[in-house]
Amino acid sequence: MKIHTLFFSLLIFIGCQRTKPTDAAPPTIAEIIEPQETLEVSADDKIIKTDTVAIYTDGTESSTDFILAHLVDQQADKDSIVTVKYRLDFYQNKTKTASSKVAIKGFEKGSEWTASYGLTSETSKNSPFIQITVGFPACGYSHDNYLYYLKNNGLQLVHQWSSMSDSGWGSWVEIANPSNNSDPKSFYCKTVAFIPADEDENMDMGILKHSDSISFELKDSKWKKMLLSAKDKPYFEKKMTFDQFNTSE
Repeated sequence: MKIHTLFFSLLIFIGCQRTKPTDAAPPTIAEIIEPQETLEVSADDKIIKTDTVAIYTDGTESSTDFILAHLVDQQADKDSIVTVKYRLDFYQNKTKTASSKVAIKGFEKGSEWTASYGLTSETSKNSPFIQITVGFPACGYSHDNYLYYLKNNGLQLVHQWSSMSDSGWGSWVEIANPSNNSDPKSFYCKTVAFIPADEDENMDMGILKHSDSISFELKDSKWKKMLLSAKDKPYFEKKMTFDQFNTSE
């Protein structure tokens, strides 16, 4: 099963991500999740530096749509862990349409931004969804991921998560769009992890885990989400070898 997240960003994970197996259905728990919030945006932010982020559709860079990622604050704690704040300005047809501000803890120098339209690679054309990933472009580094919905100049941060890949091991979020529509009224996602088994076992043995199954539904022009499984607790586990996992369809 192909990962249905920011499809073109796999280019920065060469040798890190591979195909993934199918899963069993999670139990229904239905816990409503509070709306995603971002920091307050101000036009008076002092900009430290700006990165221009291209937005891709079907693997092709848009000539008119892009994001300006403005670094507006950075602080290091006593352990030298850096927290940054970025203001993201979204441009469509070369016109600024919306802004959002995010905070990223544990930011690595040299991190890069990538962005694409669509919930999945198959539904990227004319999609109001924008997936953004930022992180150091190498295996073993954590990446921050954001799913935005931008329509009629209205912007909503629908979901955010962390991902990490290290030579076939790691964790990520898979998004499924059953309607196969570029602008669906509902979809769902789950967290997937493939981690090494206990150290006293075969070094090639791993455990596949699925957790945090979430449904999303558009109501009154706003996305609402509901947790369908116990938070942070796997509802599906399967032990398999590294090769079995990475050759599964």
